[in-house]
Amino acid sequence: MASVGIFVGLIVVVTILSKSHADRNVYPSAGVLFVHVLEREHFKGEFPPYPKAGDSSNDPITFNTNLKGYPDRPGWLRYIQRTSHSDGVLYGSPTAEHVGKPTIIEITAYNKRTFETARHNLVINIMSTEEFPLPYQAEFFIKNMNVEEMLASEVLGDFLGAVKNVWQPERLNAINITSALDRGGRVPLPINDLKEGVYVMVGADVPFSSCLREVETPQNQLRCSQEMEPVISCDKKFRAQFNIDWCKISLVDITKVVPVHSNRPDPGTGVLPDIGEYNPPSELLKSKDYFTDFLITLAVPSAVALVLFIILGYSMCCRREGLIQLVHHSSIQKSSKELRSMSKNREISWPLSTLPVFHPVSGEVVPPIHPDNYETTSMPLMQTQTNLQNQIQIPQQQISGKWYS
Repeated sequence: MASVGIFVGLIVVVTILSKSHADRNVYPSAGVLFVHVLEREHFKGEFPPYPKAGDSSNDPITFNTNLKGYPDRPGWLRYIQRTSHSDGVLYGSPTAEHVGKPTIIEITAYNKRTFETARHNLVINIMSTEEFPLPYQAEFFIKNMNVEEMLASEVLGDFLGAVKNVWQPERLNAINITSALDRGGRVPLPINDLKEGVYVMVGADVPFSSCLREVETPQNQLRCSQEMEPVISCDKKFRAQFNIDWCKISLVDITKVVPVHSNRPDPGTGVLPDIGEYNPPSELLKSKDYFTDFLITLAVPSAVALVLFIILGYSMCCRREGLIQLVHHSSIQKSSKELRSMSKNREISWPLSTLPVFHPVSGEVVPPIHPDNYETTSMPLMQTQTNLQNQIQIPQQQISGKWYS
């Protein structure tokens, strides 16, 4: 495992490696970014040899971290491990409230191939610093980085070096790093090597440079409101490695921030005052009369409904307007029934093919092709004369001029 503390006055990288089973002690400073790497190589020697064939150097190992005696970590400490074949990273920024309070973190490593576990303790001793807090703080949003990539000491050192060239402070510290997902960002699509994005807060002891102030000009503010890239003269010093969203930069001068003091109530000792013994209620409870509740819930709505029914019946049956409406409704109903009965008894008009036929030469009237007793209701519109029982043949003219039936 490795602990990394990063400062830029010079940029100092401190690495502590240990493979003993004893508790590991680290000494981060309040207000400075703390990074502790959980190296998989360190824990591989903790697991017994696996009897079956396999590549033991590439065992999938995951880590679980929690405050000793509690299910989770302290609020200021975060943990990330992208895959079971990558190292885990603890990172965060302790505050002055945690100075002098040793924080014991239990680290449990799980080997997913052998199902073995190993547990170590990490003791975080937070130290105070005279430089905390630095008065001028700037937060950058880097779009082409994930948080675990930015936590690497080489990458973070390069970024702080670029900031130092632009800002020119005497002291420059990395204060905090936050993933864009922790700020409500969306998980990027797995295309075109998109990154989640990361917020990096740095602090310095001198006022902001003119380059950093350029984002506050009205022209750049207008471009940001139109979702256009602002024009920043020092962007080229970052562009080679870091794609910064200058519209999301935050510049804070804590010397001008008005402190807000909240009056917190005294939490007390957590022990209830002694008010004597507990006296339960008497067993002789008075009976409750539910008759009033019955009247309110059932009788009253029923009475109101009955009154409304009587008023409606009187207006419909006893008044002239109601009687007229009843007679009108009855006449409409009677007329409808009469029309239905008439439609059942009506005769279907004969189609043209069934009317009497006149011979074109003799002028004789040929009777209809249907008998009188034929069922009219089942007669089709077009009939074929070959299907009728009483078929009547129309006289036809022969070559000799004689007629036959």
